[in-house]
Amino acid sequence: MLPVCVVLGAGPGIGHCVAKKFLDLGYQIILVARNADKLADMQEKLGASNVSTMVLDVSDIDALKESFLSIAETHGDPEVLIFNAYSASPGKPTSLTPDALAESFRINVTAALAASQAVIPAMKKARKGTIIFTGGGFALNPLSGFTALSIGKAGLRTLANCLYRELKADGIHAGTVTICGTVKPNSPFDPDKIADKFIEFHLQPQNAFVSEIMFDAK
Repeated sequence: MLPVCVVLGAGPGIGHCVAKKFLDLGYQIILVARNADKLADMQEKLGASNVSTMVLDVSDIDALKESFLSIAETHGDPEVLIFNAYSASPGKPTSLTPDALAESFRINVTAALAASQAVIPAMKKARKGTIIFTGGGFALNPLSGFTALSIGKAGLRTLANCLYRELKADGIHAGTVTICGTVKPNSPFDPDKIADKFIEFHLQPQNAFVSEIMFDAK
């Protein structure tokens, strides 16, 4: 059975490009997102029999946990987890409601923790695994108009670093690829170029693990 790579928050940009590169490495790909039509389109464009899809809203933590049980039963334990889901709810600190912040944080950080906890036990048993979060420059340079996302990316970066520190001795490489710009095809922040950094992170030997790769297109 081929090793499993799960892409949570799969979309036509980074998610698609990362999925294609892991497909080329010989992985079976599980694309997970809310929109069934977009998932079907991605699956068709990838054009491989070892690509599957799953419709899921990652803010539903119980459903998220159940989805990983189903993936493990049907496809095998994930060896790679890509967490690409995010909530970009706009709003300045003076207008952002506490409920909106909590819901955004649930998608940006809480779901990332739940997904990681779902795959870590099998990775520990196998003494290998990769967990990569899609980070953002707002973690380093927050923007008041996107307060919730800035807090979410900062929290995600901290979570990634804590997981890295806890898990590296177990052979599990956890961390973030932090994108310091706006993702756009045929630009310095082309998603295909960014996806190369996910592969670079994944292929690092244990004695060279890092917690973060920065992509700033400089």
